[in-house]
Amino acid sequence: MKKNLSTLAVLACFASSASAATINMAALQNGATAAQAQASFRAFSEDMGAALSYKGVTPPTALGVTGFDIGVEVTASQLQSQAFKAVSGTSTTTLPVPKLHVAKGLPMGFDVAAFYAAVPTTNIRLYGAEVRYAIIDGGMTMPAVGVRGSFSKLAGVNGWDLNTKGLDISVSKGFLMFTPYAGVGKVWTNSTAAPFTAESFSQNKIFAGLNANMGLTNLAFEYDKTGSVPSYSAKLGFRF
Repeated sequence: MKKNLSTLAVLACFASSASAATINMAALQNGATAAQAQASFRAFSEDMGAALSYKGVTPPTALGVTGFDIGVEVTASQLQSQAFKAVSGTSTTTLPVPKLHVAKGLPMGFDVAAFYAAVPTTNIRLYGAEVRYAIIDGGMTMPAVGVRGSFSKLAGVNGWDLNTKGLDISVSKGFLMFTPYAGVGKVWTNSTAAPFTAESFSQNKIFAGLNANMGLTNLAFEYDKTGSVPSYSAKLGFRF
């Protein structure tokens, strides 16, 4: 147990040292016409909607009434627009987001989960939640199939509001300690910042991952592509 806690602490420290920058939305207007600034805001919103939307990093198998999944998670998203460089004042287009993620099993194949993220050295704060239902719980020969509804909401950035809603379906099949999974879905984003016109849009989502359960210790990896933004997540914690 001490070794597991030490490993979690290492991952948490890595997340805390991830570099990013304070978001300043007014920078999108510097030297730009109103039309150019609006186009940049739309591109930036698409990138951030994809990057900050909910990432489950878990297979669709139900946890069960007594089940928990608790972990420290890091998601790195490769942003596609140059607008992020303008608002962040840096040359990077990779956004690392460390999270604390907790899931709880409920009766009748339902699970609920929530996360909180605070990107160090930035004004980015983020929280979200999901409700998941195992249509097929799976077994020795049957795969598990689950549907999920989720949301996320940005906090901490003055003058900019962003929230996402997601719906997806995924399938998994366990082999010994390993459970690979994959799914498809859609993400709806609302982004508002004065003086820009509010942007509302949807983006398609595909994802695939691998969960490895080693007793109490659980390790999961997930690749997600929402719109044109690829994201890579790793989660270390306890699943039982």
